[in-house]
Amino acid sequence: MVLAPLGRLIYRPHVEGRANVPKSGAVIFASNHLSFLDSIAIPVASPRPVHFLAKESYFDGKGFSGWLSREFFTAIGAIPVKRGAGQAALDALDQQRQLLDEGRAVALYPEGTRSLDGRLYKGRTGVAFLALQTGAPVVPVGLTGTDRVMPVGAKMPSLSEKVGVRFGEPLDLSHHGTADSGKARRLATDEIMAAIHALSGQELANAYNEAPAHGIDRIKQVLPHERR
Repeated sequence: MVLAPLGRLIYRPHVEGRANVPKSGAVIFASNHLSFLDSIAIPVASPRPVHFLAKESYFDGKGFSGWLSREFFTAIGAIPVKRGAGQAALDALDQQRQLLDEGRAVALYPEGTRSLDGRLYKGRTGVAFLALQTGAPVVPVGLTGTDRVMPVGAKMPSLSEKVGVRFGEPLDLSHHGTADSGKARRLATDEIMAAIHALSGQELANAYNEAPAHGIDRIKQVLPHERR
């Protein structure tokens, strides 16, 4: 993938813990979420290809701009998904599960949406549900600086700021129980978020980020009520 070496050349991200990423087999990257750039920073820094869900409209555009958007998101490992609750959320979950069943790596944001104030919010239980259901290990990721490189509303990234990507040791969450247990999902999610916090060093918000949810966070609407 040309994008990875190009991104490393331009931004020279400081990467730690690459050896913690399993070289093969299913794995879930669970990261804090500060910027649109996060979904580029993780694939650029990862020692193996990473896939994540992106809204379907990024792949449907017409003309040169549509082609450019489609090529860009395909290059960074994005998988088109139709946003929404109900069946759309289940379809998104099935896409992630299929990738893991094929032994691939997927990246998810337990907070559900970007933090606009830089704090780390409580995690939704969708990521833990997927990990407990598939048995895939979770590699926590702590991102720093992406919100300064490309703040919300910015049209172009800054070249003067630096990005940090820290990969933590893989987490085996199976000791918490099964995916159909609300308590197991909540405890597993809390373990994931504690690991992300240790890597990112963010201030804790101790609340859910209530901005409109997207991607896999919609799954919470079709899961049993999650324990808070």
